[in-house]
Amino acid sequence: MYAVIKTGGKQYRVSAGETLKIETVAGDVGSAIVLDKVLAVGEGDKISVGKPLLTGASVQATIVSHGRHDKVKIFKMKRRKHYQKRQGHRQNYTEIRIDGITA
Repeated sequence: MYAVIKTGGKQYRVSAGETLKIETVAGDVGSAIVLDKVLAVGEGDKISVGKPLLTGASVQATIVSHGRHDKVKIFKMKRRKHYQKRQGHRQNYTEIRIDGITA
């Protein structure tokens, strides 16, 4: 069984037992969260799609850790103008483990 969820402005296809990194979610490590923005649920050939969300469907997850992604380097330059700008960015994330899907 799998579900398509929406969190942090992105969509993820998840199934029970998976771990994934999503945008930062408030909560302590080890606490349980419920993701209720479920777009679709599927099992085998059968799939249920919401318009836009499925009512009564949710995904239970546990927060595994909080962290920061690798640094992304931004470099801007205008040729022949002596303009160069270097910048870096590290995005925060929350790693979660999917415990179950309720349809």
